[in-house]
Amino acid sequence: MKDFCRLFEELDGTVGTAARVETLVRYFEAAAAADAAWALHALLGKQRRRLITGRRLREICLEQAGLPAWLFDECHAQVGDSAETIALLWRSGPASIGDREGGGDARPLHVWMEEILPRLAALEGASQAEAVGELWDGLAPQELLVANKLLTGGFRVGVAQGLVLRALARVSGLEESLLAHRLMGGFFPSAEAFRALMAEGGDAEPALSRPYPFFLASPLEPAVLADTAPGDWLLEWKWDGIRGQLIRRGSESFLWSRGEELINPMFPELVALAAALPDGTVLDGEVIVWPETAERPAPFAALQRRLGRKAPGGRILRESPAAFVAYDLLEESGEDCRSRPLAERRGRLERLEARSAHPRLRLSRRLELPTWDDLEKLREQAREAGAEGLMLKHLASPYLAGRRRGHWWKHKLAPMELDAVLVYAQAGSGRRANLFTDYTFALRDEAGGLVTFAKAYSGLDAHEINELDRWIRRHTTERFGPVRAVEPLLVFTLAFEGLQRSSRHRSGLAVRFPRILRWRRDRTPDSADSLSSALALLGEPRPGAIQDSLEAKAPSAENFGTIPTVGLIEGDENGSAKAPVPGDDPLPCQAAQRQ
Repeated sequence: MKDFCRLFEELDGTVGTAARVETLVRYFEAAAAADAAWALHALLGKQRRRLITGRRLREICLEQAGLPAWLFDECHAQVGDSAETIALLWRSGPASIGDREGGGDARPLHVWMEEILPRLAALEGASQAEAVGELWDGLAPQELLVANKLLTGGFRVGVAQGLVLRALARVSGLEESLLAHRLMGGFFPSAEAFRALMAEGGDAEPALSRPYPFFLASPLEPAVLADTAPGDWLLEWKWDGIRGQLIRRGSESFLWSRGEELINPMFPELVALAAALPDGTVLDGEVIVWPETAERPAPFAALQRRLGRKAPGGRILRESPAAFVAYDLLEESGEDCRSRPLAERRGRLERLEARSAHPRLRLSRRLELPTWDDLEKLREQAREAGAEGLMLKHLASPYLAGRRRGHWWKHKLAPMELDAVLVYAQAGSGRRANLFTDYTFALRDEAGGLVTFAKAYSGLDAHEINELDRWIRRHTTERFGPVRAVEPLLVFTLAFEGLQRSSRHRSGLAVRFPRILRWRRDRTPDSADSLSSALALLGEPRPGAIQDSLEAKAPSAENFGTIPTVGLIEGDENGSAKAPVPGDDPLPCQAAQRQ
């Protein structure tokens, strides 16, 4: 455990890429296979299972240390993380890892992960509190922090997977692409699994279900197209679904998301599609809701109804039927096709699709582009096609792993924009725990009032965040737990990827990926955009139904407690989330992985 804690400490205090890789190399060269396996599991962000909640650890700390709740909560408000707050407040234990005789907790990391922490989680009540307190007593603050992070499933160190793979490649002498492939489809931490990962040669028995590492596109740099002709590229719509690989091997079918989640139960109709494919087939494409008779796919919100449902009912399957839009062939008849040029893979894919003729399988349409001068005009047609932009893929490109510049480019539609008024603010978390960084914005209605529209927490620089934080503290009108209502005086331009109707939101509209584009110091609240402006982006006239329903949808204290806006208490695609419980750090949501 002490070596893993030192690794965490060194990585947390190291900025340079090369230095971080060297730190990882030193650890993996010295670590036993069982410990290295669990360290890799945590570094890749796989350790997310919550054994004990942050709230429960807070209760134990208050009880065992005799601290008043207000003191813990004030400290937590400054620190922003319950695991770190406990590590700083705990009454005893060595001051640092090196202060303890023996230089740190000598029990191996795999013993902690497989025995010590699960045993604590199995206890209840006073027995659990006493055992946790005894554990904390023997740990230095840094060890206590790491142990609590592992207990709550909140361990994150901010190291990209690419750096971990680079370090493993140096230790093993293997190619990063091979290591990435071996890690796909899940890595169960054990000494045997780590040795197999690092072993020379090919896999003796590769798992039937294992997907390939996804090849990712980069934002388009128009200059790279100057010396090429449009005919050198395959142009397709950038579909607004979730990236997936559909696999048929050994009479078994698998559907993987880009986040390495096996999503067979969510999309039984696509599993049935895979069963109709030839053995030894792997397709790369987009999972999307697209009825058979429709000319264009349904909005992303229709797909959201399917995500997370382990057994979608008949009504959902009828109303939101999924399709697999294939745009690459990675394996055919058991042959890995990734090294072959895209032009060849595309030809094979077209022949496969023609032979299958399955209603759930759609081939991503080729787009024609006479000259580069027509590129922007073509991109602007994406929204009408139900897409979010263009993909440009060089016809000579192999299918690589990760984001490799130069081969595949994405050219997304320009975001939609609206000027909205700041009406609520909430403190952030982590390093932003003492600053108001989560903001709720409103649009004007016909009567000149304000209707909450979206929540955003990104887009401002550090100077603007600090300036706005001071302003919020001076202009607070009401407090609702962690939320402050402010005077509606400031206007900000919000950018977002999409807009659609929603009966769940007070404005009648749902926003995709809202963020702050700029602070409009030149605008006054009465010049901010209205709901009519938002509806105009949908290409619709302003219906009276939305306006008439605003009063009926207005939240009341008896329905929503003391927070007077739906957006601040419901988790939704507008960026809103439930107010955090002091001492209980929210886990990051598992967002759908998109191309």
